Amino acid sequence: MRERRWETTGPLTFGQALAVGDRLATLGLKSVSPASDVICYVEEWAVESADDFDQLDPWATEDVTLVHMREQWRGDFFLLSGAYHTVYERFQDIGTYCSISHPWRIRDVLRFHEQRGMFWIGFRHAHSFIRIRLQTQEVITPGETRGDIERARWLDERRAAFLEAIAIVNVPVETSVEKNAVVLKSADTSVPFFCSWPDAFGPCQFEYNTSDAFEFLVPASKLAETFGPEPAGVRAYLTGFSEAALTEFQQIEPGARLAYRCSVHCPLDDLPEVLQAIQPHGLLYATLCEFQTQELLPESDDASAIIGIVGVNGQFKIEVRLNQAPLPEEAMAPWLERVIGHPVAYAPLPAFV
Repeated sequence: MRERRWETTGPLTFGQALAVGDRLATLGLKSVSPASDVICYVEEWAVESADDFDQLDPWATEDVTLVHMREQWRGDFFLLSGAYHTVYERFQDIGTYCSISHPWRIRDVLRFHEQRGMFWIGFRHAHSFIRIRLQTQEVITPGETRGDIERARWLDERRAAFLEAIAIVNVPVETSVEKNAVVLKSADTSVPFFCSWPDAFGPCQFEYNTSDAFEFLVPASKLAETFGPEPAGVRAYLTGFSEAALTEFQQIEPGARLAYRCSVHCPLDDLPEVLQAIQPHGLLYATLCEFQTQELLPESDDASAIIGIVGVNGQFKIEVRLNQAPLPEEAMAPWLERVIGHPVAYAPLPAFV
C-alpha cells in the first residue's frame, strides 16, 4: 500500500533518536526499548564484492539479496535478461529468485502520473513473471479524499497507462472501473495474477505469472524499448544463490556496481554497530513505535502510524509513515513535530528502488 512519509530535517545522534522513544512513552505510546530485539532492514549497501557481506556476521540475517546496478545503460535488454536467465537455470532451486528491472515510458502526456514507469521480469523456482508499476505525481493513499474532485481524470489516466503496457507485453489483462477505482483482472483465471501498491484510485502495480520461463523475454524487451534513446538505470536482484552462482552472475556484462539488501536481527542498541558495518553508503531502518493516531487525536480520523529510526552516512534521523493523513495537510508537519520533538519535512519514498 502507498504510504505518507515525513522525516526529521536535520541529523540526529543515536542517543537523540532513542530519546524520541522516551518522549513517545510520555505520550502513552509503547516504544521499543534499547535492549529489545528488532528487525533492522538494510538497503543500498554498496560493496566491492559479494564477500563483503561477512561484515554482518555478528548478527543473524535473512532475505539476503545481492543487487547488480547499472547506470546510464544502453544495452540490449533481451540479451541482458536472457543472460541472467541462463545462469539462473543452472542454479535454480526452491528459494532462489532472480529479477531484472528496467524503466519504460508512457507515450501519452499525463497530469497525475509520471511518464516514467518501471517493470521487472523475474524467475522463481516454478514460474516467471512480469511486474509493471506506475508512479504518481503525488501520493494519495486509500481513504484520503484530496483527489476526489479530479477522480475521473485520475482513473482515465491510470487505465490508459496500464492499457498501454498491457498492449505492448500482450498479456490478457482487462481494466475497468468499479466503486470509483481502477480494477485489473486477468482474463485467464488459471494464471496467478496479483495487483498491489494501491492508492486512492486503485492499484499502481500488477504482476502476471506464467509457467513458461521464456514467455516474457521478448515482450519485456519491447517494453524496455519505449524508454529509448535515453540511457536507463537497470538493476538485477539475486536472492538465495550460492557463492558459485553469484560468481557466475557477476560475469554477465562485468562492471555492474554491487549492493546488498537484507534483514538483520539485533538489539535496538546495536544499530550504530550495524550502521558502521555497512558504511559508507548503506541505509538501515528499524521500527521504534507503532500506534493508531486516534490514541493522540481522538477527534480525528484514525490512521496507522509507524515511527522508525533511519541510519545513513553515520548519522540518524526519525521517519514517520502513515497509511493516510489524519489531519489536513497543513497541520500534519506541526503535529508530528509536537509528537517526536524535532522539525520534520514531507519526504515520500522513491518509487522504484
